[in-house]
Amino acid sequence: MAQNATIYKIELSVSDMDRQYYETHKLTVAKHPSETDERLMVRIVTFALNAHEHLEMTKGLSTDSEPDIWQKSLSGEIDVWVALGLPSEKVLRQSCNKAAKVIVYPYGGRVAEVWWDKTKSATSRFDNLQIIHFSEADTAALANLASRAMKLQVNIQDGDVMVSVGESVAYVTPEIWKGAA
Repeated sequence: MAQNATIYKIELSVSDMDRQYYETHKLTVAKHPSETDERLMVRIVTFALNAHEHLEMTKGLSTDSEPDIWQKSLSGEIDVWVALGLPSEKVLRQSCNKAAKVIVYPYGGRVAEVWWDKTKSATSRFDNLQIIHFSEADTAALANLASRAMKLQVNIQDGDVMVSVGESVAYVTPEIWKGAA
């Protein structure tokens, strides 16, 4: 019998000094049965890093044709496509053709580094693609913050990210592997 998604209620306060964005988002996030706490928290932090009034979570793991997060224009075009993990070259190419800006957040330690070594040369032709890596230590710290009802405060300054839930704090330092042209 298939398991149902677990629902998380999140109040996400974003203070992004780098982009001058200060807003609170009330999110209802479905955690897929195969999704780990680590991936869920990476998804929430990437939402904060790209926060915008039109940014939204998608069906994510439930569908192959959508990213984890996207931002659409009022006319329906995809402005920002945010994917987590280690997509294939084919998925990268398709994503870059569908959206004005594509951001991939690989994580997973050595596995992500091996993926990047294999994928790096194929991504050079995509000017609208960014690759931003999270270290294994950072994502493990994020996973420890997960709970079904969270009030997260995310502070972003000079590229560094501080995520706090109550008295617990995790620090994330995203590493830019490929910047957009």
